[in-house]
Amino acid sequence: MSASARLLLALTLMTSASQFHRAALGVIGPELASDLGAGPGLLGAANGAFFLALLVLQIPVGLALDRIGPRRTVAALSLPAAAGALAQALAPDAGLFLAGRFLLGLGCAASFMASVVLCARWHAGEGLTTALARVFAFSQIGILLAGAPFAWVAAGIGWRGAYALSAVLTLGLAALWWAWVRDDPPDRPAPHRPPETLAGALRGQLTVWRTPGLLPVLAMHLVGYAAMATVLAVWAGPYLSEVHGLAPGPRGMVLGAMGLALVLGLLGVGPLERRLNTRKWLVAGMAGGAVLVLLALAFWPRAPLPLAVGLLVLLCLLSCYPVVVVAQGRSLFPDHLVGRGATTVNLAQTLGSAALPALTGWAVAAAPAGMAWPIAFATLAAALALGLVGYLMGRDAPPRRPG
Repeated sequence: MSASARLLLALTLMTSASQFHRAALGVIGPELASDLGAGPGLLGAANGAFFLALLVLQIPVGLALDRIGPRRTVAALSLPAAAGALAQALAPDAGLFLAGRFLLGLGCAASFMASVVLCARWHAGEGLTTALARVFAFSQIGILLAGAPFAWVAAGIGWRGAYALSAVLTLGLAALWWAWVRDDPPDRPAPHRPPETLAGALRGQLTVWRTPGLLPVLAMHLVGYAAMATVLAVWAGPYLSEVHGLAPGPRGMVLGAMGLALVLGLLGVGPLERRLNTRKWLVAGMAGGAVLVLLALAFWPRAPLPLAVGLLVLLCLLSCYPVVVVAQGRSLFPDHLVGRGATTVNLAQTLGSAALPALTGWAVAAAPAGMAWPIAFATLAAALALGLVGYLMGRDAPPRRPG
């Protein structure tokens, strides 16, 4: 196997693990909340705890990616990831489950941004979006595994046993990461990276924040992924259970179809970006479509099951555009700031992914009878629309420049 193929496989496996840990609440959420003696708000709080942990570590992770490299950064964080997964399995109550969820989030904090840094080092120009899209597309295996397969395992050995098994697998993937990943391509000399003091690293972080064009990218990244992920990882399972009466197995099949739609979208968005040679208007079109889907779910939450499933799947198909936003954000920064730049852009996504599940959780808990789902979907639609308005204030960053 070539070095490039090993890198792609390692990135896919590690990001798949992160995706699995993010999404493994949805399909067993009602049963988990019942066993821990908690209400539906636990699901929003648990997902929020995961993304809050990601948020806390983004700046330190950016510094580590630039100073010690993705290989060592991700390997070191794999230990708290496995410990957090095990803590979920052993938690006797909701409070300790949330603590385990937070620890798990800390351990997953570098997985995706390491992929951005490594793809930027191994690929360049218009090939970056395609490389990122392939990694993120194949990483949806984690979401697929968090659907029906995780439901089946949980049915066989209990959700605690299933979470304990995920801790063991996380450690195994960390060993493969260490064996297969190299920070730079072996077929060309590693670029010179002069030593950087901590003060210099912090000055670089300030330079990142002052970069022109950053704010519109942050506005879109704040809600673009989070709106879809909140539905997929938190509310799709309970919605299908409460409104349509689906058991864990069928719920898992729907979640799997949603994950598969996201994979297909990601595999297609790179070639589409190259064909259209625009990032701004590709993102705007897909985000606008996602807003309309969320509004349809808000205004007709009790639509017939086939239509409801179709809308959920379409939401995921349209929501492949955040990878284009990542590539656009990467284009703003010089090579020596790519780690800090990528994690700064990811701060917005992480903040939104922590805030939107919590916000919709509060909305669902406080909603009048019969209004929980309209309010939840409308809240997500409004947040995504506001992010789109902010994004449209910025300039395009086409993958191919004239001349």
